Amino acid sequence: MAYQAIFRKVVQCTCGVAMVEFALGVPILLFMLLGGLELTNLMLTHMRISQIALTVADNAGRVRTGIDESNIYEVFAGANLVGQDLEFENRGRVVLSSLEPNGRSGTRAGQRITWQRCFGGLAVAPRYGLQGAGATDASLAAGMGPAGNRITAANATAVMFVEVSYDYRPVILESLQGVIGTIRYESAFNVRERTNQAITNTQGLSVRSC
Repeated sequence: MAYQAIFRKVVQCTCGVAMVEFALGVPILLFMLLGGLELTNLMLTHMRISQIALTVADNAGRVRTGIDESNIYEVFAGANLVGQDLEFENRGRVVLSSLEPNGRSGTRAGQRITWQRCFGGLAVAPRYGLQGAGATDASLAAGMGPAGNRITAANATAVMFVEVSYDYRPVILESLQGVIGTIRYESAFNVRERTNQAITNTQGLSVRSC
């Protein structure tokens, strides 16, 4: 009978329920907390990469009198400043292309990439063509950009087309590395008041070609 009484007390005892519930709930709460922090960091990174794409296209389009390699250095310096906290110079890539009409007629009329410059250590090739593409044919007649949203330049002007890629590395949940992968944004701005689109190199700087 004594054993039965002890067993009954053990079965009816609820003094450890809170501890068990806490032990079961902590992993879930911890995962939600860490997941929320990772999601916030991912969203902020997306905003920053989008900002880099807009900044590069806008700043390159604002160069008015003529475009020089020194201007390209300044534009990329701004991109590096925006992405400094993300180690963008090592883990990112900016492709800046000057898209213009190719000046051809008939079946060869279209757009061309007159010059193209790159910045960043991430090994990502330009998606829509290299410098010189479309110069003598209609391969870029539809312009640059994804299908259904292609950009073209009007006659006697140019469009600064920017592709930005970034290798995102999770801060907390490293298992998401293969799920998220590379963040990519594109942007384009018309050139303002610049009639001469040929790029110069008055200071003999190293060309940041792609």
